[in-house]
Amino acid sequence: MGEEREEQLSNELAVELKAIAQRVRQIAQERQQDSLSLLALLRLLEGLHREIRDEMFQESLPNSRHELYALLRDMEAEGGWPYVHRMKLRSLLANLVVEEESEAGEPSGGSSALQTEAKGDFQH
Repeated sequence: MGEEREEQLSNELAVELKAIAQRVRQIAQERQQDSLSLLALLRLLEGLHREIRDEMFQESLPNSRHELYALLRDMEAEGGWPYVHRMKLRSLLANLVVEEESEAGEPSGGSSALQTEAKGDFQH
């Protein structure tokens, strides 16, 4: 395949991926206050990630050293392996702790150990 054709395919893919990302963001924004809907969206994205990785990506892996080197070089240059981060239960509970402290009249900036641990969950 010629370099020009590869660039055209790359541009077409970039346009398609941008449209998908915009649509996913739109769906999430429309349901911003609906945690169950957002959870369903995250589950769908995680499932798609797993499906593409297991059923398509692994089958497409290179058979030669040269192609594998090129793939690894591209992965390194573009940010490595895609990862779907899962929140820890502590992070979810931190919201509950803050809400309970507010209802009890305590300052929301309390020094709860749970809050401190939970803040670290989002810094990945």
